[in-house]
Amino acid sequence: MAMRCDTLQRIHPPLSLMKLMTTAKGSAMFAKRLVLSLALLGMFFVGPPAWAQQAAPASETSRIVFNTLLFLLSGMVVMFMAAGFCMLEVGMARTKNAATVCLKNITLFSIAGLMVWLTGYNLIYGVEPGGFLGKFGPWSANDVDVLNTGHAASSDWYFQMVFVATAALIVSGTLAERIRLWPFLIFVVCLTGIIYPIQASWVWGKGYLAAEWGFADFAGSTLVHATGGWAALAGTLVLGPRLGRFDTGRPTPLPGSNLPLATLGTFILWLGWFGFNGGSRLALGTVEDAISVANVIVNTNMAACGGVITATLMTAFIYRKIDLTIVLNSAIGGLVAITADPLNPAIWQAVLIGGIGGVIVTMAIQLLDRLKIDDVVGAIPAHLCCGIWGTLIVPWTNSDASLPGQLVGVLVNGAFVFCMSMAIWIALQYSLGIRASDTDENLGLDRAEFGQEAYPEFASR
Repeated sequence: MAMRCDTLQRIHPPLSLMKLMTTAKGSAMFAKRLVLSLALLGMFFVGPPAWAQQAAPASETSRIVFNTLLFLLSGMVVMFMAAGFCMLEVGMARTKNAATVCLKNITLFSIAGLMVWLTGYNLIYGVEPGGFLGKFGPWSANDVDVLNTGHAASSDWYFQMVFVATAALIVSGTLAERIRLWPFLIFVVCLTGIIYPIQASWVWGKGYLAAEWGFADFAGSTLVHATGGWAALAGTLVLGPRLGRFDTGRPTPLPGSNLPLATLGTFILWLGWFGFNGGSRLALGTVEDAISVANVIVNTNMAACGGVITATLMTAFIYRKIDLTIVLNSAIGGLVAITADPLNPAIWQAVLIGGIGGVIVTMAIQLLDRLKIDDVVGAIPAHLCCGIWGTLIVPWTNSDASLPGQLVGVLVNGAFVFCMSMAIWIALQYSLGIRASDTDENLGLDRAEFGQEAYPEFASR
C-alpha cells in the first residue's frame, strides 16, 4: 500500500496552494475547486437549489396506496391507545377494580366499532353542507369513486372508528371504581352511535360549524377529547364521588394500585398520538403531505414535552414534591392541547401550547378537589380543559381560523354533548341505576360484579 501511494504521488504530485495560485493552470484549477467548495458549503447551510427540490408528481396509484397506508397504519397506532388508556386507568385505580377496568375498556372499544358501522359513519359524513344531522343507517365500503377520494373507503372508516372509541375511553377513566357495567355500556352505545357522530359532522362532515363559523379542529381537541371530557363530567356529577373521597370535607387520597403501569399507559398514549395527529393530515401521497405529517409528529411530541416540564416544576413548587400522577396527566394535556392544530405552529409555539396545557392540568386538578368532583384518572383536566385551551389558541398559529368561530364551536360542542350526556345519565340513574351499592364498592367491583379478581394471589385493598 505504501509503495502504491508513493508511486501515485510521483506520477501526480499534489499541487501546493502557492503553486495553484501562481501558475495559470494552477489558478484555473484553484478557481474551480473554490467554486465547488462554496457550492457545497452553500448546500449545507442553505439547502439544495430549487431544481434539486423538485420531485416528480405522484401517480394516481402511488397516491391512493400511500394515502390508504397512512389511514391504516395510523389507525393501528391509534388503536394501541386503547391499551394505553386501559393501563393508565388500571394503574390509577385500586387493585380490587382492575379486572373491571380491563373489561370495560375492551368492551367499549368493540361497541364503538359496531356503532360506527351501524350509524356513526353515515351520521358524520352524510350531513348536508352547513347542516345539523346526517343520515342514519349502516355503512358499507364503496370504492367506485376512489380516484377522487384518493384512498380506499374502508381505510377511512377504520381511522374514524378508532377516534370514536378514544372519546368513550376518556369517560371510562373518570367514572372508574363505582360505575356499574351495564348502564355504562348503554351510555357508550349512545355516545359512540349518536352524540359523537352528530357533533363531529358539524365540522369534519362540513356541517354547521365548519360552513357558518369556519371552526377548525385538525385532529379533535374539541371533537374527540373535549367531547369525552364533557360526557365524563356529566357522568361524574350524576354518579357522585367514591366512598371515602370527600367524607371528611376535604379530599382524601385514594392512591392507585400501580404507578409504573400508569406510566407505561402514558407512554403508549404518547406514541399513539403520533398516529392520531399524523394520520389526521389525511394524505401521504405527495412530498408536501409527507413533510406535513413529519412536522405534525414533531410538534405533537414537543407539546407533550412542554406539558411534562411545566407540571414537574409546578408540582415541585406547590407541593414541595413532584407529583407523578399530575405529570403523567400533563403529558396527556400537552398532547390534547396541540391536537387542534399540530401542523402550523413553530416548535417553540408547540412547546408553549403544551406547557400551558401542563399548567392547566395542575390547576384544574386542584379545582376539581375543591368542587368535590371525583375524577379517578384526571381525564377532565387533561381532555376537557386542555381540549378547550388547544381549540381557542388555534388562531394564533392558523390565520384561517378566528377566535369568535373557535369560541362558538367550543360552546356549541359543550352545550350539546353535556346536555345530551346529562339527560342519558339521569335516565339511566332513574331506570337501571348507575352506581354500585356501598357494599359492592367496598368489596371491589371485580368480586361484586364478576366474581373474579385481577390479582387473586394478593390481598385486595
